[in-house]
Amino acid sequence: MATHFPIELIEQTEQIEVGCEHCGTQLPFDFTFAFQPIVNLRKQSIFGYEALVRGTNGEPAISILDQVNDQNRYPFDQACRVTAIGLASKLKLDKMLSINFLPNAVYQPEHCIQSTLQAAAKYQFPIEQIMFEITESEQVVDAKHLTKIFNYYQSQGFVTAIDDFGSGYAGLNLLTNFIPNIMKLDMELVRDVDKSHVKRVINRNLIATCNQLKIVVLAEGIETVEEAQFFKDLGVYLMQGYYFAKPGFECLPEVSADKFEPILDTILYNR
Repeated sequence: MATHFPIELIEQTEQIEVGCEHCGTQLPFDFTFAFQPIVNLRKQSIFGYEALVRGTNGEPAISILDQVNDQNRYPFDQACRVTAIGLASKLKLDKMLSINFLPNAVYQPEHCIQSTLQAAAKYQFPIEQIMFEITESEQVVDAKHLTKIFNYYQSQGFVTAIDDFGSGYAGLNLLTNFIPNIMKLDMELVRDVDKSHVKRVINRNLIATCNQLKIVVLAEGIETVEEAQFFKDLGVYLMQGYYFAKPGFECLPEVSADKFEPILDTILYNR
């Protein structure tokens, strides 16, 4: 059974000072999070949860992201980290917490990470259980600066990930600059992969590349048993998608055992 906290229990007005001239302290809008489980198929368990921004009444992410601009991008990025960690703590999350960050909203990683470190200390949330995802949907203005951010985050014990790999601005070029811990394949590469020879060829080669670079692959957007089976047969065990569970508004959805059983004993596509 999922644990739910009403919105009034989320202290979004609570501020953690970071002393950064770029970050600001006040946003003109409120937001909260939904959480979607990431499963480990090998262990038949939940690996962690991705925090997905939502309006305070459950409005979709776009209703919030459309209000983010050059003037509030930095405080929004900082507030996302603090709010996600605080809510995850209230929900007693004891697994990985995945937080998206805006690549152009970090000036100095050593300075801009302070609010995250302070929130983790305040809520007693382990650093090694926080994963930062960069999404390819926002153009990276300075690849070298992004490399510096990721290298610093990894050195501090955070897990790093590239989200939506295979879409957006950078693609494989991102890997020439830095190696993340986890690669999340874009859902367009995942959707109906069992029906598309082209998608199967692309995914096999991307996974082979990640294996050689020692990057863990995560398939997101899984909606069917057949899609899950394809990636399992190629040694991909981290998965996320509606097949396992939809995002839960301010709660941690569970994944029932019967979601794993149809996948584990079938080999269809490793030919």
